[in-house]
Amino acid sequence: MSVESAPATDPATDALPAKNDFIRQIVRDDVASGKHAAIRTRFPPEPNGYLHIGHAKAICLDFGVAREFGGRCNLRFDDTNPAKEDPEYVEAIQEDVRWLGFDWAELRHASDYFDVFYLAAQKLIRQGDAFVCDLSAEEVRAYRGSLNEPGRNSPYRDRSVEENLDLFARMRAGEFADGARTLRARIDMASGNINLRDPALYRIKKVPHQNTGDAWPIYPMYDFAHSLSDSCEGITHSLCTLEFEDHRPLYDWCVAKVDLPNSPELLAPLLAKGYPNEAAIPRQIEFSRANLNYTVMSKRKLMLLVQENLVDGWDDPRMPTLQGIRRRGYTPAAIRLWAERLGVSKQNSVIDYSVLEGALREDLDAAAARRMAVIDPLKLVITNLADAHEESLSFSNHPKDESFGSRSVPFSNQLWIEREDFEEVPPKGYKRLIPGGEVRLRGAGILRCDEVIKNGSGKIVELRGTLDPESRPGMAGADRKIKGTIHWVSARHAVEAEIRLYDRLFDVALPDDDSDGKTYKDHLNADSRRTVTGYVEPSAALAAPETSFQFERVGYFVADRYDHRSDRPVFNRSVTLRDIWATKA
Repeated sequence: MSVESAPATDPATDALPAKNDFIRQIVRDDVASGKHAAIRTRFPPEPNGYLHIGHAKAICLDFGVAREFGGRCNLRFDDTNPAKEDPEYVEAIQEDVRWLGFDWAELRHASDYFDVFYLAAQKLIRQGDAFVCDLSAEEVRAYRGSLNEPGRNSPYRDRSVEENLDLFARMRAGEFADGARTLRARIDMASGNINLRDPALYRIKKVPHQNTGDAWPIYPMYDFAHSLSDSCEGITHSLCTLEFEDHRPLYDWCVAKVDLPNSPELLAPLLAKGYPNEAAIPRQIEFSRANLNYTVMSKRKLMLLVQENLVDGWDDPRMPTLQGIRRRGYTPAAIRLWAERLGVSKQNSVIDYSVLEGALREDLDAAAARRMAVIDPLKLVITNLADAHEESLSFSNHPKDESFGSRSVPFSNQLWIEREDFEEVPPKGYKRLIPGGEVRLRGAGILRCDEVIKNGSGKIVELRGTLDPESRPGMAGADRKIKGTIHWVSARHAVEAEIRLYDRLFDVALPDDDSDGKTYKDHLNADSRRTVTGYVEPSAALAAPETSFQFERVGYFVADRYDHRSDRPVFNRSVTLRDIWATKA
């Protein structure tokens, strides 16, 4: 399904308030003025790693703007650096975009336009706007100058058009070694914007490409390829994060100097492949990134965590990758709500992790069915029920939504309860089970604790108590004033489950801050994952992978995407019921 054919009740935008930010105002003005026949955007990831939560904001913006204005959005892979790219990333990125609730009008690659880029580079040479340079990378840096000093012209800057065309053709033919020569733009070595000091447009790199094989021993630089890809596709609004603001003059320079809309000869390779002529002059607009505390957003740093086995892969539920947070139990609706709450601005800021967790709690509070589970089990034996006692109690699947229906939960004289729901010496204000005290067993009645059983080392291993038979919900005795209610699962019927208790990957808000002499890897949270054996009611065990539940009084959990089975359930904690980090702070 393409963006322009999406239904009116698209889940990716349904139920969200009308959006009004500076980017949408620009688009709105362009539509009103008739500047564009149709709005076209693109999401242009580099396939050199997995997408992370920061990319979700860009995805929602790129696809959202196109949809809201009746336009179209392409997914385009900026695959200009094959040494760091992998089809695995390409597949994962497509999956992530669809998971978030979006689809693309066209699937494109920068490599689709390699022939166009080459012809465009030749045009720049003929115009005197590009030259072949023999300086090494170190020499180029030395010639570039600094923010306080102008750069110096390359000694090869004034080569003739004929010599440049010849050398560039020989670069294309693979005659020179990697790094021996580059094609550079001829702009202004004294420019206050270092990006305009004769930047490289092409470099020699004899690396096979996943789409073009060994056809190209030279590859375009990102700024050149990105701007011309936008122009080839007729992108009207090229939305980028703020780090590209200083690159915008180069973007505009490339688009204007090549002038694809008025250079049909450059588009001939595309037309030969069956692509339509959509060439246009795009406008780049920058917005602030989604910087999230208690994490890192650098693909390079995330890759090091994976390569050094500091996490369990790109889809580790502690990772901020979309694959990771999906496995953690985050939902597309929660991510879209989070992106909506961030808004779109030009002001860089760090978003508190609690905003992300709050969006998930809000979504799951409405969308997740309730179940009972015990993650730190303590046995409770009800002595006034026979050992053979078994029955089924009816529970609502959602206290706020009758459409979820109800379920039967088995009940017996032996239960598992949470160990923290009993205190032999209770602290002040404790309202749960104590020796000789009463508590309400969720849906089953009022229980009195009569006896505490300990093992040889003094650890409590079992409680014994009496259930008031007249205190079930709806009975006369149910109205007795009891301060505490606890949940349970029947020990005879419960299914043993692996419970993975995930927390934030880093234990400091700004792990990238190295002012203390430490790196982000030194701030890994040792308690970011704890695995325990718990018990769940049978209906939870039977759930399909990626099914989310609120385990009553415990938190929100999801059946693991890969490891969960009905006979060996595995649940990941998605988020606690309340922000436990607020109390830590």
